[in-house]
Amino acid sequence: MGPPRGPAGQSIRDRWLAMPPEARQNFRRNAERWMRMSPEERNVMRQRENLLRAKVKSETDTALRESGANLNPQERAQFESRYMQERRKVEQTLRQQIEAERQKELPALIQQLKKEFQIDQPGRNPATKPADSVNPKK
Repeated sequence: MGPPRGPAGQSIRDRWLAMPPEARQNFRRNAERWMRMSPEERNVMRQRENLLRAKVKSETDTALRESGANLNPQERAQFESRYMQERRKVEQTLRQQIEAERQKELPALIQQLKKEFQIDQPGRNPATKPADSVNPKK
């Protein structure tokens, strides 16, 4: 038996070399975190991953069914691979948008909290409870 092969017959080494440096660094960080986990934590992570895979498989099946395509097994595997690839891009874009929004909102939040927690305000002593948030999104 030859070296382990991944998608499209690529060896693990070829897949590693094809990864962008940022992806390699992320992989290394995750591997180091994995090595520091207890067996119980690893089991929890495996269970989460299995649940995620099942959910994604179900969603992939739904997407394929809704596409109306009647594919042979090889085409189906390609469809699933492309669906996952594009889905990861969408999810990454959404994470970036959320982080950008968070970064825009944080300065105002910090200023609000700074005002609420200023102790040198007249009529306020350190034991005074800060006002409830005025953010209606609670």
